[in-house]
Amino acid sequence: MGLQFKSLLALLLLVPAAAYMVWVWRRAGRLSGWRKRLAVALRGLVVLLLILSLAGLQSYATIERKAIVFVADRSDSMTDSSVLEAYIRQTEEAKAQRDAAGVVSAGLDAAIEKAADTGSVDTFAFGSRINTQFTRLDEALQLAETLLPTDASPRIVLLSDGRENVGDMLRQGKLLRDKGIPVDVVPLPAKERKDASVDTLSLPEKLYLAEQYSLEVAVSSTFAGPAVLRVYEDNREISGQQVTLEKGQNRFVLRGLAKEQGLHRYRAELYADGDEVSANNAAYAFSRVTGPPKVLLVEGSEGAAQSLKAVLDAGLVPYDAIVPEMLPRELADYSAYDSVVLANVPATSMSESQMTMIEQSVRDYGIGLVMTGGEDSFGLGGYFKTPIERALPVYMDLRGKREIPSLALMLVLDKSGSMSGGGIELAQEAATRTIQLMREQDTIGVVAFDSSPWWVVEPQLLKDPKQVIDKVNSIQADGGTEIYAAVEQAYAKLRKVDAQRKHIILLTDGQSATNPNYASLAGDMVKDNITLSSVAIGDGADTQLLEQLARMAKGRYYFTNDQSTVPAIFSREAVLISRTYIVDQPFVPSIGQAADWNPLFAGGVPRVHAYIATTPKETAEIALTSPEPDPLLARWQYGAGKAVAWTSDLTGKWAGDWVAWDRFQDVFSRIVKWTFPQFQASPIELTSRLEGGSVTLDVISAAGGALKAIVTDEELKQTEVTLEPTVPGEYTGQLAIGKPGVYLTQISSVPEEGSEGGTGNGTGGIAATTGFVIPYSPEYRIGADDGADKLKQLAELTGGRVLQLDKPGDAFGGETTAKKRVRDLSQALLIAALLLWLADIAVRRLHIPWRKLLAALRMSAGRTSPGGSGRDTVERLRSRVPARAPERERFPAEARSDTQAAQPPSGGKRGTEWDSPTEHAGRTNASAGGLPTSGSPSGEAPSAQAAATRPGGRTSPSAQAEEGGAEERLNRLLAAKKRRER
Repeated sequence: MGLQFKSLLALLLLVPAAAYMVWVWRRAGRLSGWRKRLAVALRGLVVLLLILSLAGLQSYATIERKAIVFVADRSDSMTDSSVLEAYIRQTEEAKAQRDAAGVVSAGLDAAIEKAADTGSVDTFAFGSRINTQFTRLDEALQLAETLLPTDASPRIVLLSDGRENVGDMLRQGKLLRDKGIPVDVVPLPAKERKDASVDTLSLPEKLYLAEQYSLEVAVSSTFAGPAVLRVYEDNREISGQQVTLEKGQNRFVLRGLAKEQGLHRYRAELYADGDEVSANNAAYAFSRVTGPPKVLLVEGSEGAAQSLKAVLDAGLVPYDAIVPEMLPRELADYSAYDSVVLANVPATSMSESQMTMIEQSVRDYGIGLVMTGGEDSFGLGGYFKTPIERALPVYMDLRGKREIPSLALMLVLDKSGSMSGGGIELAQEAATRTIQLMREQDTIGVVAFDSSPWWVVEPQLLKDPKQVIDKVNSIQADGGTEIYAAVEQAYAKLRKVDAQRKHIILLTDGQSATNPNYASLAGDMVKDNITLSSVAIGDGADTQLLEQLARMAKGRYYFTNDQSTVPAIFSREAVLISRTYIVDQPFVPSIGQAADWNPLFAGGVPRVHAYIATTPKETAEIALTSPEPDPLLARWQYGAGKAVAWTSDLTGKWAGDWVAWDRFQDVFSRIVKWTFPQFQASPIELTSRLEGGSVTLDVISAAGGALKAIVTDEELKQTEVTLEPTVPGEYTGQLAIGKPGVYLTQISSVPEEGSEGGTGNGTGGIAATTGFVIPYSPEYRIGADDGADKLKQLAELTGGRVLQLDKPGDAFGGETTAKKRVRDLSQALLIAALLLWLADIAVRRLHIPWRKLLAALRMSAGRTSPGGSGRDTVERLRSRVPARAPERERFPAEARSDTQAAQPPSGGKRGTEWDSPTEHAGRTNASAGGLPTSGSPSGEAPSAQAAATRPGGRTSPSAQAEEGGAEERLNRLLAAKKRRER
């Protein structure tokens, strides 16, 4: 135990403080005696305490104990965690009772397993969950430092193989060295496994169409034996062969041919018997195959794209013609094309995810989109509220347009238990889209059924669409299936509604429990001009009944195994029943505002006989219009790509004059080519660096301005990354990555504008599509550098030791550095100085009459003593009043005349017997107390009675008055004292 100061220089203030105290002593002249000495002493103590507080007075106690934090590497490359737990537990034997021990787990992140306290570690077990796919030791060492108490000799014990792949533990070791914290290391061997890994997959990043290339696969193995090596291009196997692995490094070279242009993803996978680690059995690469522009031509019905094929052939544009069912199901496959043409393709023939891929390809990767009309296209094709509608320059519904016949629509939805999960949600989405297509003067009714029907929305005018949609979204799936009763109730309600068009849409994925007479019910519908369309979901539906019912009720039958097409089916039905979207009226189109296309129509344009009515979007360019006016040919920029809508057909049925036009092929070839991506002369260069769970993107671009990157993984999940400029022409950005693979990246300086993603008629700025590869974590790489040497460097750098795994007791060995437990006294000194300062003020400013206080205390004690009375108290007070005769009184009272004795005092000194009433009372009290007076010749005082009476034994009137006045004054004093005591 001892005392110390933070700043000894502050003690020099004691010199001026001493001079100050001398000055205070001399200035305290109005005080005297003990009050002066006490006031100066208090002032001196206040000054002394303030100086000690400024000097930082501290008390300390010397403590000798150890504090150790174990940092356990729990990454996947390490041995079993039980080995680490056993080591920590066995250190308990060498741990003293006052020693502290804590534990930190290390992986990609760090977690505290046990705080650094005196608690036992003999039952320790790991409990936290960390990311074990990477090894990061610097963060764990930093966390361990924060756990070390300040009153103990600190030390960190690191149990690891030293193979860190994120961070720098030696850099953290320098910081620990500067703080005097040694790090002991326990080198542990990496886990021995039977393992074969694919290290790299290499091929040129840029290829030309029909170019041969070499694809090289590097494989590492800890054993020798046979294996199977497979190589995939865009999930299509292009090579599969048996190989023989040798222990160590292996290399295999394959030959390939660039058959299709576009951005292609490659993956090499290795399969070997007995391989214990599967996380390192695949490697990834990508390459862009360039060639002439290529178009994906999707033909919705036979002959719908026949004229377009001739257009592309005449323009020497390569294309792939497919039916909708053959559309690619992966986003990367669309990058092989420069534009996608949908020729009279219904939305019901595509899944929601395929439409999303096409929309993303246009918006993010600059691929073009063209849609041509027909009876299965635009609104009639069910594209309302779909991703394709977002990419096109027209809306599918008619906004503020011509008079549309009133519609009464009943939705009969299956809500049985088989619809639970995604089925009922998609049914609700389908109903929502249908409701959004209807107007206020239309009538809507929704009945849901399981074993019995339930009216969700009674037939009513669509005054509040939101309320109706909320009720639809409240439907819960449960129960059985009974179709007939629900359809019958819908028909019964619908036949009473006054509307020009009446229609029922039936949706179910099951079979009815009963089979009544549907033919009679359908016949009644036809008589009342009510139609019914049925939608069968999945193979479990009664497809025969639903198809027959739709045919008998003059409606349409749909079957789908893809529930995501249900919303498109419903919206298609809502449009078809109105029968007003097809404008069947010959006209000559008017030329609009597409300036660079105007020369194509300078010599005039042919007639059009029919088209599908749509609504142009706000930022779209209308090249050709109808008299309505409706857009016939519209275009716009959507994100990084371009889209065109031709609302008539190209089969010759509606626009036969156009197909026969001599300039038809040249005009439509120019229109399709306008949608091709426009790449810059100096492309953007992208490189990637994996750092733990995140990847850093480095971009080099000659153009200035802000850039952004949209990264798309194999599951179509998109992440937008803002690229920050570092130096002129160079940018960088970071994003979190969950798993290895090839990530497509669209880098652009063109921001998205508007809710629909359009950017007006501008051509935009920089746009480039590329990709980057994220390999598996280096944690699983075979033959990585041995970390033992790095651990030894860390120990030497920090002054630590290299410990053995079989000697856990050494962890608490070594010398113990004594530590001081310091307590700062500054606050206590300031509080004491404040209290003494208040006492100093009290001594100087307050005067306490100690004698009067003591007299009052004695009087109070006498009044409250046993056996006393008020009269006795009066007598005692009289006896204590000092008697003093006036100097002029030289003769006894008997010697004076009666007249003089009877006269009262006149108030003056001269010619009076007494100087004042006070002297009179004092003299009377002295006579009554038997005290001698100065006027007595014999020196003996006469008795009280003699002094107070006249000759003859009677009391003198003046004596009586004197005695009565004294008693009255004493009574007043006693009353005042009692009031104070209360």
